[in-house]
Amino acid sequence: MAFTQSDLDSIDRAIASGELSITHNGRTVTYRSMADLLKARDRIANSIASASTGRNGSYRFTFQTLRGE
Repeated sequence: MAFTQSDLDSIDRAIASGELSITHNGRTVTYRSMADLLKARDRIANSIASASTGRNGSYRFTFQTLRGE
């Protein structure tokens, strides 16, 4: 599922108001704690950021010298 800026805005409004329930597109989600809500916000923000930069993870490079090391 791709997250949108609208999803992030809904979470930000809930955090600002202290609410644990969010209604978005006719669906209501109630989080157990503010910590869970903050984790969800971080996940959504990271997903949006990685989609906008085109990076989906880390890369590993292996180098070999002419000496075979």
